[in-house]
Parts: sequence; structure tokens; C-alpha cells
Amino acid sequence: MITVWVPALLRDLTGGQEVIHMQAETVRQVIEQLDARYPGIAARLLVEGRLRPGLAVVINGEVSRQGLRRRLAPGSEIHFLPALSGGA
Repeated sequence: MITVWVPALLRDLTGGQEVIHMQAETVRQVIEQLDARYPGIAARLLVEGRLRPGLAVVINGEVSRQGLRRRLAPGSEIHFLPALSGGA
């Protein structure tokens, strides 16, 4: 089972649900299943079939560089977060 933490800006589509559990093997499958349950989520996470610019996928506390192709292990926790950049 995969655990998806729904960002506050998407909870209007999930009826306020903050955590969703599902079976999925890749990040792409997670988004497809979320969109099947809660239409409109994919449109907010993707543009032209890719993750929106400025959006990061964090899996088990680590930012994924593989995007939608990233394979998931059972028990994975996923967060969709605005990407942070900058520095001093």
C-alpha cells in the first residue's frame, strides 16, 4: 500500500481528505488513480503529461529526480510539494 499526502491546495478536490492509500507501482500510476477518484487532480499536477514546473515529488523524505517514472516500493509515502530553490 502507498500513502499519498494530499497538499492543502488539492483538498478541495478530495473532499478535504488529507491522506489517501492505494496500490501503485509508479508516480504516474498514483496520479492516474488519484485523477480517476478525484477528477481534476491530474490537471493541477501535470502539464502536457509531465509534472508541472515548480512541483517536486518527495518519496519517503527524498526528492525524486525521476518524476513520473519513479518506481514505488510497498509502504512508500508520497508528497507533492512546491519545489524550493535559491540559496545564499
